[in-house]
Amino acid sequence: QLQASGGGLVQAGGSLRLSCAASGNIFLINTMGWYRQAPGNQRELVATITRDGRTNYADSVKGRFTISRDNNKNTVLQMNSLKPEDTAVYYCNCRNYAGVPSWGQGTQLTVSS
Repeated sequence: QLQASGGGLVQAGGSLRLSCAASGNIFLINTMGWYRQAPGNQRELVATITRDGRTNYADSVKGRFTISRDNNKNTVLQMNSLKPEDTAVYYCNCRNYAGVPSWGQGTQLTVSS
């Protein structure tokens, strides 16, 4: 089970942090990450981090967002220099070693211009 928090309303250029906490069989989790979905768009990858710390970012957020992970059950997405096009519902995600995904509830981020 994944519990996400930290969304809200922020002005362009501002910063916000999203957090996600996993519970249950956390020892089975390999990758944790964040996806987002804007109205009318498909859900897209934002950032992921593996158990051994390897990260992957969407080109649109590189240099602005940073994903981190501690004790294999919490992940944080630090978002800086936010843009209106970052507005979306953000979803926490994890995958086990078989690649099976789990999703948390979405949290809304709105960036005003």
